[in-house]
Amino acid sequence: MFYRPEDGHGLPHNPFNALIVPRPIGWISTRGSDGVDNLAPYSFFNGCAYTPPQVMFATTGVKEDREGTKDSLANIRETGVFCVNIVAQGMTDAMNASSKTLPADQSEFDHAGLERAECETIACARVKDAPASMECKMTQIVKIEGEANYVCFGTVTGIHMRDDCIVDGMFDVTRFTPLARLGYRDYSVVTETFTLARPDD
Repeated sequence: MFYRPEDGHGLPHNPFNALIVPRPIGWISTRGSDGVDNLAPYSFFNGCAYTPPQVMFATTGVKEDREGTKDSLANIRETGVFCVNIVAQGMTDAMNASSKTLPADQSEFDHAGLERAECETIACARVKDAPASMECKMTQIVKIEGEANYVCFGTVTGIHMRDDCIVDGMFDVTRFTPLARLGYRDYSVVTETFTLARPDD
């Protein structure tokens, strides 16, 4: 089939995000100027540069108690920093719980029963038991087409990796089975990998 998004797809559910799969989940932690720690999963997330290391995530919705955006972006605008936590399969329920819409003065860490740790290079909390966490300083927030669509870019200033995930000097994702987002309400996990040499190697 072919369809133009402006005309609609005619299917029971929008297939768009089912085409871009699997997507890594950026579990973004922030702290507001009021000191409240926020945590929310974003599936429009990825790395975007090696040197210096940089990441991005997109936020596409609004909350009634935030002006035209969500808690994460509102906090980043106030403080200029955020932390990306990697989601292991064992944290699926906690990740899902942290996606609940809560008042801005309530912490998703507490709601999801997650232990937090303080970041080293920024004033922000991170998920203590996450396989990895990347501390970031925001470099720019870009407004893109759509009422509440923004892309937030950040430079990574500190990286935490769990020692049990490092095998023979490499970060081994099979040690924690990362959670990935698919389309609709579907998810997947990485349970095995393979190595492929590039033609120029």
